[in-house]
Amino acid sequence: MQPRPPVSGRFPTITEVLRLPVLTEGMPRVLAGASQLDRAVRWVHVTELLNPADFLEGGELVLTTGMPYPDDPSKLRDYVDQLADVGAAGLIVELGHRYRKVPEELVAACRARDVPLVELARGVRFIDVTQTVHALILDAQGALLRRGRDIQDIFTALTLRGASPEELVHTTAELTGAPVVLEDLTHRVLMCELLGRPYEPVVSAWARRSRAAPTMEKLAPSGPEGWLIAPVQDHHGPWGRLVLLDSRLNTEPDPEHVLVLERAAVALTMARLAGPAWWERRAHRSVLRDLYERRFRSPADARARAEALGLPAFGHRLFAVVIRHTRHGGEGEQLDERIAKALTQTGVRALCGETAPGRIGVLLALAQASAWQPVAERIGRLAREELGEEAVVAVGPGVTDLSGIARSWQEAEQTAEAITPASPERWFYVPADVELPELLGVLRADTRLQRYAERQLSRLIEHDDRNAGDLLPALRAYLTAAGNKSVAAKLAGMSRQAYYQRLHTIERLLGRDLESGLQRTSLHVAVLVLDARGTAAPGS
Repeated sequence: MQPRPPVSGRFPTITEVLRLPVLTEGMPRVLAGASQLDRAVRWVHVTELLNPADFLEGGELVLTTGMPYPDDPSKLRDYVDQLADVGAAGLIVELGHRYRKVPEELVAACRARDVPLVELARGVRFIDVTQTVHALILDAQGALLRRGRDIQDIFTALTLRGASPEELVHTTAELTGAPVVLEDLTHRVLMCELLGRPYEPVVSAWARRSRAAPTMEKLAPSGPEGWLIAPVQDHHGPWGRLVLLDSRLNTEPDPEHVLVLERAAVALTMARLAGPAWWERRAHRSVLRDLYERRFRSPADARARAEALGLPAFGHRLFAVVIRHTRHGGEGEQLDERIAKALTQTGVRALCGETAPGRIGVLLALAQASAWQPVAERIGRLAREELGEEAVVAVGPGVTDLSGIARSWQEAEQTAEAITPASPERWFYVPADVELPELLGVLRADTRLQRYAERQLSRLIEHDDRNAGDLLPALRAYLTAAGNKSVAAKLAGMSRQAYYQRLHTIERLLGRDLESGLQRTSLHVAVLVLDARGTAAPGS
């Protein structure tokens, strides 16, 4: 029974060839190069020549009886050097014709060059070996051609429907079963699909490791970790690289993996050529959301991913910044691009991206903690220039580790949400700027507060509704003036006598003593809740 063709159309390995019945009959025994038995066999070549390299191209498994081998050990070493230099897969020597035992000099030479050497104790028909292995190779290559068409169809379909770069990277990883990374030319990891693996062992110290793996002219294992790397282009030439982190170091790459990586790199290049692609912003946005929503498995994973994108996590103070705006469409994305460029020009390291509709997130990494205020003011000025006076910039407390950035981000988000047009005007806000009016604005949807305000002020509102009155504005002026009646009368635009009458009516309707500090505070909270809900009485 013949073995099935190798999976995915790859070339059979020496190990797989040695397991074929036509060779097991010869009782094969490995004498050298046992660690290289996973080499791919691209062809089988039978030769009795002493200069076989002239007829080899690399990847051949050489069969010989050893008939022409000289007795001079140095010439045996030359013979093995030729095989090693041309890249032959290995050497099989059949005993019985020239040798009863493979010469020790030949074994030593193969061990020195790590060339697999196999002896056959019994004779086999070389023609049967070549026919069987060549049929296996041709069947496998036919399968590879068919699989290649399938792969081409997959990426063509993705390209035609405008698939995102994330989807292209994900598809590449799924088809190969290996982690895939998309990096730019500065070795920042913009996107990656790790197939459930943690980030830390895969992308830690990425820039250093990536620089050790050059882009080869032909897809082949590169660098100390044996990565497969395909270049990605844009309108200006080389833009980045698509990296397949195959776990099989320094071995013949799987031909299917090569096909997938080539097609994926072409699809990514076409996506970049198709129009503006804010891939860096997409990468920043993805990491920012993962940090905010605590999606990373561990602090080590979060640090590794942020550092792989170019944000230093150690030795820096980290600040979460939230920009709240009301613009629609792509204006937010354009702003985050401009903010990122402005920060880069001043040497500030940051991640910047639109994290939600009406929200832009900025994660600052500052070597000097005291430098955060000028940077925050610069962001505030940019936001106002681009998005108008309604833009609000809020900064969360600084932290020393990414494990604490989610809480800082939540505080920045709550601060941005609390600021109203009535708040003091500043370039940026911090949690300490959230006072009672802002706090009540955040809590305005709480039904308990709504019921409280209604209980406190319903009689006053109903009186104004029936009589087109102005008691609620009069009370608001009194509370704003902290009980100073003269000042309150001016704020209300009334004479003192008319204003005092209003206050007397308010006390009677509400059953309250406006001279009481506690009761005045209770009413003030109720008015602020009413204002936060956007409810206005007639005449206000």
